[in-house]
Amino acid sequence: MEASTRQFALPLQGKLAIITGGSRGIGAGLALELARRGANICIVYVSDASKQSVIDLQTNIQQLPHKPTTWACQANLSSPTGAQEVITQLRSQLPSDTSLKIDILINNAAVETVNSMKDASVDEFDTVFNLNVRGSMLMTQAVIPYLPPKSRIINVSSVAARFGFKGVSLYTASKAALEGFTRAWASELGENGTTVNAVAPGPVPSDMLDNIPKSIVDMQKATTPIEQRLGTTEEIASIVAWLAGPDASWVTGQVISASGGWVMY
Repeated sequence: MEASTRQFALPLQGKLAIITGGSRGIGAGLALELARRGANICIVYVSDASKQSVIDLQTNIQQLPHKPTTWACQANLSSPTGAQEVITQLRSQLPSDTSLKIDILINNAAVETVNSMKDASVDEFDTVFNLNVRGSMLMTQAVIPYLPPKSRIINVSSVAARFGFKGVSLYTASKAALEGFTRAWASELGENGTTVNAVAPGPVPSDMLDNIPKSIVDMQKATTPIEQRLGTTEEIASIVAWLAGPDASWVTGQVISASGGWVMY
């Protein structure tokens, strides 16, 4: 009975999770929640300005009673080499006699631009798609050699992927592409029990949300069935953590709308 209780309390104990864009916002919330459930956490970030935030997050995680291990890897996932740089850095931080095993990958890193379709440039297209789409693909390819059976890949999408918001067409299209990847990867990687899913948050307070036109955010709040409010980072993290755990073993190729019912799939 004691062992069973311990497993329930820490369903991700001993698992290694990589979280891209993990220094702040939803990514930081995901890192903390998965660690709270027992996972050891690799935080991937890009900017020197995020280093202190990452250090603070690692400190918070390491203060949990079960003392999860944390690693931090700085890499530009928009570049063709960024994903492999994450793997190289992570392996260099492990003891020399330890083989790398990656149980959970959360593709969370993303960028947005706000302008009309007629003003969108090729450079802006590259900025958005090189990170949101190509970066997620390359990161997933990079971890495949290290995935054990029953691994978890979770892509962070957005309700924007299925709704035609004005002024964010590049971001919207990139998240729609990520949802397409989710279904295809689920078909390709499921033979050994690995699942691939996506979570599509509605608006959550964050630096990224601050760039979205206020009229869009106000409209979403007013038409959200649950309490006409924004979501919280903790609410999104709980859904992602469930998908990362053993209870979600029969769920794959799905996009879960985490939007308080604003979008119902």
